[in-house]
Amino acid sequence: MKVKDFMITDVISATPEMTLTEVMALFVEKEIGGVPVCSGDGELLGMVTDGDILRAIQPIDRKIFDFLLYMECMEEMDVKTRLKETAGAPILSIAKTKNLVTVTPDDDVNLAVKHLSTHHFKKLPVIDEAKRVVGVISRGDAIRKIQSSLLKDL
Repeated sequence: MKVKDFMITDVISATPEMTLTEVMALFVEKEIGGVPVCSGDGELLGMVTDGDILRAIQPIDRKIFDFLLYMECMEEMDVKTRLKETAGAPILSIAKTKNLVTVTPDDDVNLAVKHLSTHHFKKLPVIDEAKRVVGVISRGDAIRKIQSSLLKDL
């Protein structure tokens, strides 16, 4: 079975101009937990998940840093303060943009399952030869397709 047999082709994505709060609103509206960040022509620039957003707005405990004769104190910040601080940040500033793991439509399902399980990804982008996003595979989609297609053969 190939990736193209079970990928979602109606891809919800973010643009690099979107802010953290705009992507949060997209997640809530569409009831999703991750999206590819794509250029205007659909090229994959990064991936952002609900975990990335939570890490960006997580509370900070008061910390004191000692840099050889220079001390700096980072004051405690709660989620509300952190959100105010990061709300307008471009989504690419928190998205994963390096070493992106992808598959192509003609890759075998085994490769997609391996990537989803090994890297603990929620979503895996499917790209074409020009690195444009043509689909995504979520863990849930993979489980549903495997259950409906492969289990009946056992």
